[in-house]
Amino acid sequence: MLVYIWGFLYRKYLRFWLKWILRLLTRKCELQRLLDGSAAGARRTLSVLRNAVHAEEADVEKCVKDVMQEKKIEQKNTEFKTNLHISLLQISGYKKLYLNVENLRKVPYDSDNTEHEEQLIELWNLLMPHENLKARISKQWCDIGFQGDDPKTDFRGMGLLGLVNLVYFSKHYTDEARQILSRSNHPKLGYSYAIVGINLTEMAYSLLKNGALKSHLYNMVSGLPQMEHFHQFYCYLVYEFDKFWFEEEPESIMHFNHYREKFHEKIKSLLLDYSVILTLQK
Repeated sequence: MLVYIWGFLYRKYLRFWLKWILRLLTRKCELQRLLDGSAAGARRTLSVLRNAVHAEEADVEKCVKDVMQEKKIEQKNTEFKTNLHISLLQISGYKKLYLNVENLRKVPYDSDNTEHEEQLIELWNLLMPHENLKARISKQWCDIGFQGDDPKTDFRGMGLLGLVNLVYFSKHYTDEARQILSRSNHPKLGYSYAIVGINLTEMAYSLLKNGALKSHLYNMVSGLPQMEHFHQFYCYLVYEFDKFWFEEEPESIMHFNHYREKFHEKIKSLLLDYSVILTLQK
């Protein structure tokens, strides 16, 4: 009860006067004190004025000017201006990144689309360089962890995003991808490499969608987060999940959902840290 009363009194009366006294003493508004006194990254960006977070990328410069005028901050205060500009870019960039990822997820895999087919064949060639794919519809796809003769059916949940993620990891971390594929064929602890990869795409997508990736991306990127940064986070998940799976030593693949959720909770816990940056550690 006392906590509630104190909270009410603070919000209703004390906060205004406390802010007024601090401005009088420091000659800085609350936003100035925040941006001047905080290190770059998630903690600062996540604390930017609520009335500024809806700015689109093209409006950021104008928004910065409006905030400085509203708060009576001199335009020559370049440090404040730069810090606010970066924070607003990160916020608008996060929203734009989510929309780009969502749009890619909504694209269904189309076997009549030459570009889609080329990416699928590229995935095979990256992972199995010494074995030719004998036919487009083939049981060989099971060798890299698809469920059946035609991988297109496995992309239904995540659309083209699932394939793009798999290809990105295989192209940029080829040795690691081949090593993990080999480990996934373990006689006791094995799992379906491609299917698990698509499952981890869903995990990365859901974390982006619910805002859990904000701290990671704001710390990692001083500006606009790009699709590249989402793919990099996916690579981190693939590499770390493989380590996690073998450390846990599940009794069988039938327990996958349990360990997948356990890994998911571990990642969400890491992302709660305002200073977090999750990158692939080889």
